[in-house]
Amino acid sequence: MPLASASSPSRNTQIKRVLVGLLVANLVVVVAKIVVGLRTGSLGVLGDAVHSSVDAMNNVLALAFIWMAAREPDEDHPYGHEKFETLGALAIVVFLSITCFELVKGAVVRLVRGGTAVEAGAGELAVLGATLVINVIVTLYETRRGRQLNSEILLADAAHTRADVFITVGVLIGVVASRAGYWYVDPVVAVLVGCMIIVLAYGIVRRSVPVLVDQLAAAPNEIRRAIEGIDGVVSAYDIRSRGGEERRFAELTISVNGDDTVRSAHEIADVVERRLRERLGFHEVLVHIEPC
Repeated sequence: MPLASASSPSRNTQIKRVLVGLLVANLVVVVAKIVVGLRTGSLGVLGDAVHSSVDAMNNVLALAFIWMAAREPDEDHPYGHEKFETLGALAIVVFLSITCFELVKGAVVRLVRGGTAVEAGAGELAVLGATLVINVIVTLYETRRGRQLNSEILLADAAHTRADVFITVGVLIGVVASRAGYWYVDPVVAVLVGCMIIVLAYGIVRRSVPVLVDQLAAAPNEIRRAIEGIDGVVSAYDIRSRGGEERRFAELTISVNGDDTVRSAHEIADVVERRLRERLGFHEVLVHIEPC
């Protein structure tokens, strides 16, 4: 399947539609969890509700960053605005950090001062179960669309929602245990939720930072091996690459026979570009030609 262009209006329109749909689903989940948390007094449920509200804020934030990423290159950004999408994925970490701090602080305070059992009926448990199902569906859908559209921000948000699934499972365990009289399970689960958020935030940072700092996408020797055997290429040097899994860029210089015509030299460069796109998955390749 052909890769979608990062600057294609249709691609960005599709990403926006996905985000709007997810925003509606996340708002439903947030309202349901807040109602259950207030009715039961469960810190774990309320913490999970706050965490889910971050999902909704992320969707709004992502829509803003996608709008900026879709803008055409200008004088200040001659290479385009695509990295705003990656920056949006990294911005998710800020909201996650605030959520994690407040959640763990409240849980520690409850563990130190003691607490009361959570009162949750079958109705509240059913609502939490329904939000779990919604999150599973959202995760599967967003991951699939993120891969289809090569969208870093959709994949980052999908990873966030995937963590919600495990967090909600933990909250359900805490509520059930609290009903049985083990009140301390609820704040302990809240701490575990905080640990899950930390792991999630680290994963997003690890994925986003290499793109923002133009980390190497492929080793020079790997690129050199990919073009070995191309008729007319004497050598390749000054090899550079950058990008992540969704967008990869390469730049290199090739030596050609000094007696070659300009036309034949450019034909050789075209073959090099196609080879790197096909074998190493580069989206853009810039080839400089030097006679030898």
